[in-house]
Amino acid sequence: MHLLPFCFQVLAENLTMVTEFLLLGFSSLGDIQLVLFAVFLFLYLAILSGNVTIVSVIRLDKSLHTPMYFFLGILSTSETCYTFVILPKMLINLFSVARTISFNCCAIQMFFFLGFAITNCLLLGVMGYDRYAAICHPLHYPILMSWQVCGKLGALCGIGGFLASLTVVYLVFSLPFCSANKVNHYFCDISPVIRLACTNTDAHEFVIFICGVLVLVVPFLFICVSYIYILRTILKIPSAEGRRKAFSTCASHLTVVIIHYGCASYIYLRPTANYVSNKDRLVTVTYTIVTPLLNPMVYSLRNKDVQVA
Repeated sequence: MHLLPFCFQVLAENLTMVTEFLLLGFSSLGDIQLVLFAVFLFLYLAILSGNVTIVSVIRLDKSLHTPMYFFLGILSTSETCYTFVILPKMLINLFSVARTISFNCCAIQMFFFLGFAITNCLLLGVMGYDRYAAICHPLHYPILMSWQVCGKLGALCGIGGFLASLTVVYLVFSLPFCSANKVNHYFCDISPVIRLACTNTDAHEFVIFICGVLVLVVPFLFICVSYIYILRTILKIPSAEGRRKAFSTCASHLTVVIIHYGCASYIYLRPTANYVSNKDRLVTVTYTIVTPLLNPMVYSLRNKDVQVA
C-alpha cells in the first residue's frame, strides 16, 4: 500500500510542467520571413488606419449616428483590439530567435483574442437583425432599434464574447502540460495549444465544440433567417432603384459574414486531430488579417454616406 504514493511521487517528479511555450510561427520559411514581416507590417498599419478612420468619422459626423453605424463603430474598435492582441507579437517573432511566450501570457493572449473574435461574431448577428428591422419593419425601426436597445445589444455582445472566451480558456489551460511546449502557430490558438496537453482532451474538446456551435452556427443561422425575410421584402419593392439601394446595404454585411464565419467555422468546428498546420495557418491569416483589412473597405469606404463624411 505504501508503494502507490511513492509511484505517484516519482511520476510527478518525472513530469516537467511547462512554464513557457515556443511559438514556431513561420520559422520554417527561413529568409522569406523578412518579406512576410514587411507585408504583415504594411497590412497591420492599413488595418489600424482603416478602422481608426471609420471610428473617427462615425463619431464626428452626426449624420452617421444611426444604429447601423453604431454597431459598425463597435465592430471596427473590436477588430482593432483583436489584431493588436496577436499581430505585434507575430511581427516581433518574425525577427526574433527566441519566440517564447510564458504560460500565463499565452492564456491571456488566447482570452483576449477569443473574446474580441466571439464579440465580432455576435456583432455580425446583431447587424443582421438591424438590417432586418430596417428593411422589413421600417415604421417600427425607431422603436425596435432605439439607442437604449442598441446599447444593451452592444453590451451583451461584449459580455457574451468574453464569458465564452473565459470558459474556453479555462478548459484549455486547466489541462496538464508536461514536456511538449512547441506551439505550431504564430499565436496561442485553441487547437495548437490543446494538442500539447499530456492527457486525454476529448471531454474538454467536446465542450469547446459546443461553445463553437453556440457562437458560430447559431448567429449564422439567425443571419440566414433574417436575410430570407429581407430578400422577400426587397423583391416586393416596386422600383428598381429601391431594390438596388436595399441590396447594396446588405451586400457588404453578407460579404464580411461569409468570409468571417466561413474561415472561423473551418478552424474551430472540427476535431483537434484534424489540425493541419500549414493549411490552417493560411486560413487563420485570412480571418485575423485579411478580414479586419477588408471590413473598412467592403463595409464602409464603398458606402456613399461614409465617403461624403
